[in-house]
Amino acid sequence: MAYFDFEKPIEELELQLENIKKTADKNKLDLTASVFELQEKIEKAKQDIYSNLTGWQRVQISRHTDRPYTLDYVEHVFTDFIEMHGDRNVKDDKAMIGGIARIGDQSVMVIGHQKGRNTKQRQMRNFGMANPEGYRKALRLMKLAEKFNMPIITLIDTPGASPGLEAEERGQGEAIAKNLLEMSVLKVPVICVVIGEGASGGALGIGIGDRVMMLENTWYSVISPESCSSILWRSWEHKEKAAEALKLTAKDMLKNGLIDGVIPEPLGGAHNNPEKMYQTLKDSLQNMIADLSKLSCEKLIETRIGKFSKMGSYTEL
Repeated sequence: MAYFDFEKPIEELELQLENIKKTADKNKLDLTASVFELQEKIEKAKQDIYSNLTGWQRVQISRHTDRPYTLDYVEHVFTDFIEMHGDRNVKDDKAMIGGIARIGDQSVMVIGHQKGRNTKQRQMRNFGMANPEGYRKALRLMKLAEKFNMPIITLIDTPGASPGLEAEERGQGEAIAKNLLEMSVLKVPVICVVIGEGASGGALGIGIGDRVMMLENTWYSVISPESCSSILWRSWEHKEKAAEALKLTAKDMLKNGLIDGVIPEPLGGAHNNPEKMYQTLKDSLQNMIADLSKLSCEKLIETRIGKFSKMGSYTEL
């Protein structure tokens, strides 16, 4: 497993634990007490470190190479997934996946950004940066879900919308803006969850919902810390300072009223215990679907528009 700089104490303890276990197996020794003591130290070190994470450290965790991606959640949280392709205009965008699935006994439409695990996959998925056709495909699937009265679940994990010239030529801004408009008046429950990175309009393009949630170690902001640092200080060296100033963590976003809740992750992050993360997310989604299904479509739309209209509002004295 890859470790971050701030996880060095954990890495050293886990290396010691591994060596003790090897010694015990090789020499047929009973080192149970030593193993138990080290396990307790590792647990305490994790609790100390992960209870005091900075904004930049959470950004790093959100990008961990072993962190579950959208298709991992689709495989383990949902059943009977049928992927749907194409925007019926240009092509199929591999950075944006979507299709019909079931969660428990409920049929839903699942849509989300998909990154890649290796170089070939990352190129195919464009590092999770969707083009206009990706957002148009997402909207097509949302309107289909509305037609058949299925709740919509979006999983957000992108460093931003594709910034290429071709994306702009095909109407990147218009595609995202149209999604914001259409999602605000969808007649079915919409649940949005930031599962990794939530950068700029690339995230917001599938982020208008009745419930907007963030996993504990994710970030959601108009700009990444590196880009913010490069604009303000002409260098990436101040990315840690930028991360703090942007108030991009789940805790900050909830405090500022920009999201509806935070979904806890296993100690050490979602990548440390994916199975537990899958179950936690599944339980949260089922509870939210049950609550939102009690509301009429008129009430859903009214509340959704009201929630986003209040963001950034102020009163002059």
